[in-house]
Amino acid sequence: MLVPTFAALAFAYLLVPVAYTVAFSFNDAGKTNLVWRGFTLDNWRNPCAAPQVCEAFANSLQVGFVSTIVATVLGTLIAIALVRFRFRGRSATNLLIFLPMSTPEVVLGAALLAQFLALRVPLGFGTVVAAHVMFCISFVVVTVKARVSSLDPALEEAAADLYASPLQAFWRVTFPLLLPGIAAAALLAFSLSFDDFIVTNFTSGAYTTFPKFVYVSATRGIPPQANVISSFMFVLALAIVVLVQVLGYARSKRLRAR
Repeated sequence: MLVPTFAALAFAYLLVPVAYTVAFSFNDAGKTNLVWRGFTLDNWRNPCAAPQVCEAFANSLQVGFVSTIVATVLGTLIAIALVRFRFRGRSATNLLIFLPMSTPEVVLGAALLAQFLALRVPLGFGTVVAAHVMFCISFVVVTVKARVSSLDPALEEAAADLYASPLQAFWRVTFPLLLPGIAAAALLAFSLSFDDFIVTNFTSGAYTTFPKFVYVSATRGIPPQANVISSFMFVLALAIVVLVQVLGYARSKRLRAR
């Protein structure tokens, strides 16, 4: 009984910031959003009322989508190569893949900033995407690599026995089996990219993303419209997780019925 109680308390503690964010999205705030002043739905009716909040949110979505696509494609190809092929430098590649995951974000951000300044690359959207792709690839490789390792190579050999070319075998056999792992890796990469502040702050220059906007606004009270967007993203992520679980349960139920 004691363990479930502590688990429930820990879970409730983790949800306190989320509850605060949702509650203050309905705050009838004036110039600051630090004190509760009353309930209102105006913030939800017009989430772009605060200056630059929707622009910063759109920037984060743009960076997240581009970074996710690039990191997912490259990370999937790297994961397949590391599991299925033997080549010179394979062990070193495995080690290098884990470096961005183990490197503190402050060190990674400072190193990238120094590199961009040395190469005289203007800071902005491009540098933020390059930085996000760098650390997202590691998580994509780790996620997809686990999925590739669980696949039976005999399935591809069977496709070859049925006169399928290597490309046909990949698209019709391997890729559909890898798709759940690739989708999970893409969602993880998008979450990491959308949520990142430290690396973004080093590499963005004047380009503002949603986490940067929240950080700058925190000194005077985050606008309730920012809380609205944060609450919406939380509810959307929760809905996706619940939907995936429901679909998975329904699929497993159908398989058991057969």
